[in-house]
Amino acid sequence: MQALFDKITELEGIPSYSKHQQLVQGIIHAIDEKILVRNDMLPSVNVMIKQFGIARETIVKAYKELIARGIIESKNRLGYFVINESTTQTKQIALVLFNYGSLQELFYKHFCTYLGDDIHVDLFFHHNNVHTLENIVRSIIGKYSMYVVVPLPHRQTQEVLKLLPMNKFLMIDRYEPLEGDFNYITQEFEEASYRIFVELKDRITDFDEFIFFYRINSETPVEIIRSFKKFLHDFQIKGSIKTAYTPGSVEKGKVYFTLENIELWSLLKDCKLKGYELGKDVGVLSHNDDLVKEILFDGITTYSADFIALAQKAAQYVLRPYKIQETLPTRLIRRKSL
Repeated sequence: MQALFDKITELEGIPSYSKHQQLVQGIIHAIDEKILVRNDMLPSVNVMIKQFGIARETIVKAYKELIARGIIESKNRLGYFVINESTTQTKQIALVLFNYGSLQELFYKHFCTYLGDDIHVDLFFHHNNVHTLENIVRSIIGKYSMYVVVPLPHRQTQEVLKLLPMNKFLMIDRYEPLEGDFNYITQEFEEASYRIFVELKDRITDFDEFIFFYRINSETPVEIIRSFKKFLHDFQIKGSIKTAYTPGSVEKGKVYFTLENIELWSLLKDCKLKGYELGKDVGVLSHNDDLVKEILFDGITTYSADFIALAQKAAQYVLRPYKIQETLPTRLIRRKSL
């Protein structure tokens, strides 16, 4: 064990290293030089205190970081053990999403870019099915150094997610309440949607009716439905909720609001076929912005959270875990369609 102590002591002369960093890097160097190998037991916290005179909290913090990075593990009542000799690829991340749509692809690509090449990400999809989510969670427990999860609105979600270690858990995109303290970077849909509708009220009232397409049992947040109904009621605006867009049914004098890109493309195709001008004959509002909506028909008006910012913040948390409980702002992006 003296060789390990020497590696830690060698770093005392580096001014930029805190005591915590000195312990972490000293242990990593010892693993890199094969002083420590897989299944080797690390000195106990009490032994480290006696050897270096460092506070217990500092030693525990260093061990916790090495655990989070997938290098060591704590075995109950036995101590800390080396489990990974590859210190360059230090973390294995489980990323659980709804599905692989355009926004999820945007998030995933930027998330991996911000993490860098040394961190491996395994991707899973629950497709808005709580049983699929439970199967995924049970299959990944204990195998990853971090769990980044988009939850789904279901009464069983809390029970499923509490199976994961909350000190290695980050909820993203959708917010679902869990018992106890946990970290999240999520959107807020109800107040944000209502605010967007109010901002667009003068344009919406240029048309005869405001129509929202909502698919039952879809991943569409129910909060948006509540905000839509409240907006219609508060401002006495004629409007309706329909379960789906029927191809060919687009009419002049209507504002159409959809969260589904497939419906949006069908609606836009019909506008083109009938010669309707967006923003004049027909209004269109879409949720979640992307490059295609910026280009098509001189621009589709959208409102959206910034998924690139979400990816960056989630990656920052994975790289160096810290307490975060953040609601992302929602932006209205006005374009020609409304």
